[in-house]
Amino acid sequence: MFEVYNEKARRVIFFARFEASQYDSRSIETEHLLLGLLREDPALFGRLLGPTSVAKDVRSEIERQITPGERIPTSVEMPLTAESKQVLNLAVEESKRLGHGHVGTEHILVGLLSVEGSLGARLLLERGLKPEVVREQLARAPNPDYKRRPATDASLTLNSFLAGLKWLNSADLISFFAKNAECIDTSGKIWNREDIWKGFETLFAPYAKKNARYDVEATPADTSEVFIANVLWQNALLASEQRAWMHRMSVVLVLESGEWQIHLVHVTPVQPPYAAA
Repeated sequence: MFEVYNEKARRVIFFARFEASQYDSRSIETEHLLLGLLREDPALFGRLLGPTSVAKDVRSEIERQITPGERIPTSVEMPLTAESKQVLNLAVEESKRLGHGHVGTEHILVGLLSVEGSLGARLLLERGLKPEVVREQLARAPNPDYKRRPATDASLTLNSFLAGLKWLNSADLISFFAKNAECIDTSGKIWNREDIWKGFETLFAPYAKKNARYDVEATPADTSEVFIANVLWQNALLASEQRAWMHRMSVVLVLESGEWQIHLVHVTPVQPPYAAA
């Protein structure tokens, strides 16, 4: 699991282990993860709570609720409690939900807040942090893993765009569209580039859903100037489209001034064969 953790998140686990040893704990509890998080990334709490002495306040509160004993050598193996494992699993899920390619300190924070009843969560909630608020801020922040690839290959440009739909960052993704680009949605409505920009989140919402996934079925055209791909999306489901959980997205890219740009996106609903009856 820890291979997807970035360096800062891994240090949180290290510091949590250290904090647990300082308090003679035989396992790593959620409060130790919180102390590790405060050690590693105090700036994260500063952004969310302002310039407050959160670390000192939280440590004092923890020490009022536990009885420190003899320090345990750091060489002694120390397991995670069930609640702490749940925190780290939820951090991984949060990272995937946001389309991030790593687990960072911000994902661990959401994981801590989500394990209701744990001491770590209670200490955070008492100080005004709520999981939904942190999630909203994370969703609005630029994705740290997202970088548009150089447009030297049409398939790379296409895959970069499709992957980017997971987090619906219109400010980044609109740049893939040519000035005269059009999109035809599942109802047959035609959107020009300005319409796409204004209604990006609405238009592409089905492809940002957690379970939505795509496969490039075929490339009917692949020349030095034009590239056409048929992309099959599964689980592209909205409440208003109960019978259209699969979409076929035909994408036309044209090479202009050394860059591949999308000129047309045409989406049609696909009825699963077994649901036709």
